[in-house]
Amino acid sequence: MSACQTVQTTGGGAVGVDRGQMMMVSAAEVEQASGKQYQQVIGEARQKGALNRDPAQLARVRAISNRLIPQSVVFRRDAAQWQWEVNVIRSDELNAWCMAGGKMAVYSGLIDQLKLTDDELAAVMGHEIAHALREHSREQISKAMVTSVGASVAGAILGVGQLGTDLMGMVGKVTFELPNSRLHETEADRIGVELAARAGYDPRAAVSLWDKMGARSNGAPPQWLSTHPGHDTRRKDLGEYAQRVMPLYEQARH
Repeated sequence: MSACQTVQTTGGGAVGVDRGQMMMVSAAEVEQASGKQYQQVIGEARQKGALNRDPAQLARVRAISNRLIPQSVVFRRDAAQWQWEVNVIRSDELNAWCMAGGKMAVYSGLIDQLKLTDDELAAVMGHEIAHALREHSREQISKAMVTSVGASVAGAILGVGQLGTDLMGMVGKVTFELPNSRLHETEADRIGVELAARAGYDPRAAVSLWDKMGARSNGAPPQWLSTHPGHDTRRKDLGEYAQRVMPLYEQARH
């Protein structure tokens, strides 16, 4: 517990997300573990022939990321030094994620099945980038350590076991298995609309994206959005914050 500290991972931006976060593991350790986990996932996708199968789709995703990523410095300047990687994995799953340090993947099913516009795709990617900027995975791992869910990681901190191996496993767990909290999702929603707006994408597309998600799953969100607030509450919040950042969108468009 002596390693526990409250940190400010990001500036608030126009949307005002600046909550202090309790951390028990360093950002460098989580980024290193994320990089290893990412390479493992990408390697497996490559072996299955599922990595970047559609050159046009890959180019589209990377073009959007190339506009979003520079805006991340509004929330944290060190993001400019991250070794960003963006890939597309061929899968029917409606999913996307961004690990610590800017390791990102978008699943083709999300794009193809929902027929996403560039604005809507920017909303998804901005949301996932926001999770990385806010270090939500690091925060989840820290919470798990405190509540003894991550006992093996806590043991490694105390000198028992291999810290790198344990952290890599925890990164995988929080990325692919454990849902983010509603607080984390709301923060990512709000930062995501600002990133999109600053990049010149219509932030109101976050609302139409959510409508598509809801329609696709008969009113219930897919697994990666399962802990978001209810449909009406989230739609209202997205609409409110999209309007708040509309001047940034207009400025970017001009």
